Amino acid sequence: MVHETGRFDRDGAEHMDRIAKTAFAPVYPVIAEQILDRCGISHGRCLDVGSGPGSLGIALAQASDLSVTLLDSSPDMLKIAKKNIRESGLSGRISPLAGDVHDVPLPAGSVDLVVSRGSLFFWEDLARAFFEIYRVLAPGGKTYIGGGFGTAELRDSIAAAMTTENPDWKGFRDKNLGPENRARIAGVVAGLGLPHRIIYDDSGLWVMMEKGE
Repeated sequence: MVHETGRFDRDGAEHMDRIAKTAFAPVYPVIAEQILDRCGISHGRCLDVGSGPGSLGIALAQASDLSVTLLDSSPDMLKIAKKNIRESGLSGRISPLAGDVHDVPLPAGSVDLVVSRGSLFFWEDLARAFFEIYRVLAPGGKTYIGGGFGTAELRDSIAAAMTTENPDWKGFRDKNLGPENRARIAGVVAGLGLPHRIIYDDSGLWVMMEKGE
């Protein structure tokens, strides 16, 4: 299913795509609107890191004028993302890209908005990953990186559905969004000296960075 590096094999990719289109389906449009509202960026180039089947990136493209690049290290996940892009009718504005967050295959200063939902919990080197993300940000660019469900209501309904399927799921969620992990993530970003703020509310846990003009 999922290797220690967080890379999904075929079965894991298909499972992720299935739950993204069922239990998690209401989350992506809500988070997309929150990103657009909180970041104030609705055009230019967006990079979705650890994009999986492309659900968040597709929702962002549907709600804005952004051109979206879906970055993932799993060939099986990218294959599914390509299919979902075609089915969305947005092939002209969404493109898949094979690569890893620790060595993003894009030029410095080339991206206006970097987003990610859920992938940072699998990153092997948080400091290197955040530095790479900051490197590719254009002047005035922002990030919205973390994990969450958009609203308390969605969080609770998804928890009920997922716990029925996997009794251990709530424990994984609580560990990812718990105080120890929040402190670890905040400490890494602060240690890099990068301008940022941490959001932790009913929408989830999110790291917002901004590169100066």
